[in-house]
Amino acid sequence: MEFPFDVDALFPERITVLDQHLRPPARRPGTTTPARVDLQQQIMTIIDELGKASAKAQNLSAPITSASRMQSNRHVVYILKDSSGRPAGKGAIIGFIKVGYKKLFVLDDREAHNEVEPLCILDFYIHESVQRHGHGRELFQYMLQKERVEPHQLAIDRPSQKLLKFLNKHYNLETTVPQVNNFVIFEGFFAHQHPPARKLPPKRAEGDIKPYSSSDREFLKVAVEPPWPLNRAPRRATPPAHPPPPSSSLGNSPERGPLRPFVPEQELLRSLRLCPPHPTARLLLAADPGGSPAQRRRTSSLPRSEESRY
Repeated sequence: MEFPFDVDALFPERITVLDQHLRPPARRPGTTTPARVDLQQQIMTIIDELGKASAKAQNLSAPITSASRMQSNRHVVYILKDSSGRPAGKGAIIGFIKVGYKKLFVLDDREAHNEVEPLCILDFYIHESVQRHGHGRELFQYMLQKERVEPHQLAIDRPSQKLLKFLNKHYNLETTVPQVNNFVIFEGFFAHQHPPARKLPPKRAEGDIKPYSSSDREFLKVAVEPPWPLNRAPRRATPPAHPPPPSSSLGNSPERGPLRPFVPEQELLRSLRLCPPHPTARLLLAADPGGSPAQRRRTSSLPRSEESRY
């Protein structure tokens, strides 16, 4: 794959490793150095064109590798260049491989769920004109050594049939572990996990699931009585045949019965006058109907104005 700029000068080494920052690699001494912005723009152009070519080779609707995706994810891309043939003295790009670590939930051979974070093969492409020349194995082996992983420890995202045949031919990876996602892992994936795979607790049956914890259940056993008057339970007894008259006072306590109706003062005095005298009072009046002589003299000796006070 050729470009209108000098690829051989942009990538001094045969295989160049780029991260999300897409920084230009160190240049060889004695070479002219264009503006750094121009170098980064050239790198972004290469990655975009490689992503389009890979998507076309895999019959994908859209590229899964681009410069913008690289800058927004912690992925690493290995780019292989052709320095032997230099058309127009500018070099060419043979292919690339993109990898990155991802958190996955995968099934083992016993169909148990495991939470792992392996190195994943996210995209792999070698130009059609130079396939079956050993370039793919050279690039893949360089990546394994650089990342310090074994082939069976990898997880491959939606591999094509060409990639599966490539892994079977060069690394004897044939038996896969069925998964429910788009990733493919091979037999031996769980044998050398570093760090070891974290297994999730087994899913409990529906009948074992409780709506609250044991501590909550112990708390609910303690009956906490609310303050008065909220602690008065509503009475469910049948109402009496002749209910008492309603009270005219507002805000009465629930425990207190209804008050008697208000009696006017005149009616109260009338009832007192009609009330018969007590037997003891009758005896006192019979014994001294006019009161004592001293009391009568004291009353009669008073002036009329003083008598009017009484």
